[in-house]
Amino acid sequence: MVMGCRFFMSTTLSLAATATATLQEFASNHAKGVAKVVLKKGKTQLFKDGSPMVYSGAVDRIVGRPPPITGDLVLVTDGTEKPIGWGLYNSVSMFCVRLMQLEDEAAKDPSCVLNVDRLLESRIGSAVELRRQLRLPSAQTNAYRLVNSEGDRLSGLIVDIFGDEAVVASSAAWVEKYKQQIRDCISKTNHVNHITWRPSIDILKEEGLDLSHSRGVDLSHSPRMALENGIYYLVSLEGQKTGFYADQRENRLYLSSISNGQKVLDVCCYTGGFALNAARGGALSVTGVDSSSPALEIARENVVLNNLDPRVISFRKEDATHFMKKAIANDDSWDIVILDPPKLAPSRKALQNASGMYRNLNSLAMQLTRRGGLLMTCSCSGAMTQSGTFLRVLQGAASMAGRKITVVRQAGAGCDHPIDPSYPEGEYLSNVLLRVQ
Repeated sequence: MVMGCRFFMSTTLSLAATATATLQEFASNHAKGVAKVVLKKGKTQLFKDGSPMVYSGAVDRIVGRPPPITGDLVLVTDGTEKPIGWGLYNSVSMFCVRLMQLEDEAAKDPSCVLNVDRLLESRIGSAVELRRQLRLPSAQTNAYRLVNSEGDRLSGLIVDIFGDEAVVASSAAWVEKYKQQIRDCISKTNHVNHITWRPSIDILKEEGLDLSHSRGVDLSHSPRMALENGIYYLVSLEGQKTGFYADQRENRLYLSSISNGQKVLDVCCYTGGFALNAARGGALSVTGVDSSSPALEIARENVVLNNLDPRVISFRKEDATHFMKKAIANDDSWDIVILDPPKLAPSRKALQNASGMYRNLNSLAMQLTRRGGLLMTCSCSGAMTQSGTFLRVLQGAASMAGRKITVVRQAGAGCDHPIDPSYPEGEYLSNVLLRVQ
């Protein structure tokens, strides 16, 4: 038994040594050579644990001549220059390396080591398989997220599917560099016949790329139609937004299940996602409010697409705050109110100011909710969700409104938006259902 244990320990240590050597060997045999990004003392464990974004403040030095340039493959090492993984370098961004594969993963799957083409095939294939396990697409839904950045181990890459259309959101320099390879992988996905590329212009500027004069989006076949929970939506591919957000799919379905016989108000309704589900769920009346004329045009077309009764569901073009204040003055109220404003806190710096806006909007929404009714309130600001203060803001709103609230349900994005627990910053959506008294 002792000899067996010693043999097992010896074998384990040998395998560990081989794994380390494998990554080093791949780097030394690479045709162009591979620089090393050496981490500061005390910073290694975070990335060993899987955090994919190596920020510049964690880097002690870079070993390699000539130094790497944006898009180059690099090893990320501890202070002794022992590799912990490899990734893609950026000389400008605050995230100087996006880790693609850790050292132990490289030992298990050497085919992907320092090979972005093979890694893309593997990761996108894995993302497709996960959605199949989640029954996406299905007879009821063909609008979903296929690749969710860090959640699918491809930091900076988002792919949304709308029917046979794949919409790629690029927010990292490496994604732009490997644009064709990404297109090739996505084109092999069943049901995808068209690919629209949407570079995130402002974010890519921080990555050192100026694409402000790039056309970026193919418009030859827009708009298209998507199916979600048995409801049809027009998806406009013009501009920088699709006019449809699949992240609320499960929350919209839940709303539909509680809307029967209710009077419903959808504030900041955009193209009518929640409003349509409430009407389909049997609401007595549904009113959608938004300040965007193009969005409301699509919302009204969606009503016709789904053969919904226009006497039950209607939309109004008006500023949300102005509408709610006027409705309060008229002593109007609704059984269910949905408040889903646009991103109010694009960064942590904007969080304090945004908290005030969320508080004021929710205070008005609570006053429009009949006593004992329900308010479904949302935040798509990652800074708000990650701060953990959204419930506190809602309590402040309740105090302003002179109401008492109870949390009935808390949710985030759907299951097609996986989150890497080593990168909780990927969580951005909050959906809270409140009872208002």
